[in-house]
Amino acid sequence: MSILVAIVVFSLLIFSHELGHFLLAKKNGIGVTEFAIGMGPTLMYFDKKETRYSLKLIPFGGFCQMVGELEDDSADMPENSFNSKGPWARLSVILAGPIFNFIFAWLLALLVIGSVGIDYPKASGVMPGLPCEAAGIQAGDQIVQINDKKIVLCREMQMYLMLHRGEPLTITYEREGERRTVSVDPVYSEEDGRYLIGLQYQNIRTPVSLGEAIRYSLYEVKYVIDYTLTSLRMLVTGQVGMGEVSGAVGIVDTLDTIVDETKDDGAYMVFLNLANFCILLSANLGVVNLLPIPAMDGGRVLFILIEIVRGKPVDREKEGMVHTVGMVLLMVLMVVLLFNDVRKLL
Repeated sequence: MSILVAIVVFSLLIFSHELGHFLLAKKNGIGVTEFAIGMGPTLMYFDKKETRYSLKLIPFGGFCQMVGELEDDSADMPENSFNSKGPWARLSVILAGPIFNFIFAWLLALLVIGSVGIDYPKASGVMPGLPCEAAGIQAGDQIVQINDKKIVLCREMQMYLMLHRGEPLTITYEREGERRTVSVDPVYSEEDGRYLIGLQYQNIRTPVSLGEAIRYSLYEVKYVIDYTLTSLRMLVTGQVGMGEVSGAVGIVDTLDTIVDETKDDGAYMVFLNLANFCILLSANLGVVNLLPIPAMDGGRVLFILIEIVRGKPVDREKEGMVHTVGMVLLMVLMVVLLFNDVRKLL
């Protein structure tokens, strides 16, 4: 069951990404020779006009193959080839993939929030004898800002407090329409082995109107993008080790856990929990693809931006070599992530 769920999830994520490339290619007059979901041998296909639509055997990956995309030299190319188009047209095609991942994440967020609401950052209580009680914060107060960080979601507050544990905090909260700002200095607890402020909260969803659902779903995507960027920064700075990063196997295991833990609540709740996790996956895919890494969309965007600045393209052969090296490194990374996933499972 988990394998089937994983295939559907990965296929939807890949489809939304490649659909962005496909639609913008068509809009800019670029021919698409094949639009495929999956990799490896073809299971089934059909042809329509100039494009072959394929379903491949390996359900991880996909591609939108454009006319002339892999050619080193754009000279004497057909008018509908990728490299025959101007840099701005090519840039829009490349950016469309990650952007469509963000759009897909927003649609999922709209579905989830419209169904179960959002988690307001409200205090459920304060622990006696700790800084938040001394500052006057009470159960029911809604946290709206911590230091210079605007707070909209309970998970956002939770993440900020975790990342700034032990630091002095300036907390702005709202009570009965009135906003108040207090200073909170965390205290170290020998018993717990960490800094505490005594703020208690619960990730409880509250139903919202359609207008609020639309607004908060946009913010949900922003939150997930911020979360992804923060995680990448922690990985680069060594705050998070490679052993804590998951790949495809880890994602499949998480999907299986979600299904097992929510199946007693009914099929619709399983669906909503999977959709909620897919918000993270889709936005994460969009962010990672925009990183200026060779062989990724961000790497191709970087070369096009260089072309725009210098007024002529980088030598296609050299660019191709860079992307080839990047692809090899990405494959190595995938092997490392697979090893991590298997080690965690064992």
